Amino acid sequence: MDTTGTDPIEEKDTARTEAFSDAIFAFAITLLVLDLYVPKAGSPLTQALVNEWPSFFALFTSFLTVLIMWVNHHNMFHYIRRIDTRFMFLNGLLLLGVVLTPFTTSLVAEHVLLADAGLAAAIYSGTFLLLGLVWNVLWRYSSTGHRLLGANVTDEHVRTITRQYYVAPISYLSAFVVSFVSGLLSVCVVLVVAGFYAVTATMAT
Repeated sequence: MDTTGTDPIEEKDTARTEAFSDAIFAFAITLLVLDLYVPKAGSPLTQALVNEWPSFFALFTSFLTVLIMWVNHHNMFHYIRRIDTRFMFLNGLLLLGVVLTPFTTSLVAEHVLLADAGLAAAIYSGTFLLLGLVWNVLWRYSSTGHRLLGANVTDEHVRTITRQYYVAPISYLSAFVVSFVSGLLSVCVVLVVAGFYAVTATMAT
């Protein structure tokens, strides 16, 4: 049976990209928990756990953000049905930001209550800002002229998703600016952005 030029070839390429991306997202999420430490024996356990709250808060924020990015990345492939080399490089750049998240999470957890909390939060929110920008470039590249989109994707679909994706860089830029006033408030802004995309992800078709 001759299948030359049929859709399964394109879908196989897309599936490999999705599988590779899924592995990177899973790796990044797993690394996040390594910043948590079991309190040493002999010290009051309750107080030791309370003292760890910055790490728990940063972990929760980052885990939720990476999880929702993964969900939206998966949803994006409802519309993207083909890939090319440029797309793979752009997707790889996006994944670079994802794997940096454990480091920036550890950084902000260690410094959020210190004098240099603003700098730590700026690096943390700045990484998400770059992620948001790359995400938009990736989508615009894929959707311009329906370059990599499925035949059933309408212009209205493209406009709706494009508007939703604009929220990320604008919001993360706000978090970056706020970081110079309050590191903790900046992290809270990142958490709010995650909540927004959690809602829009559940509405995706």
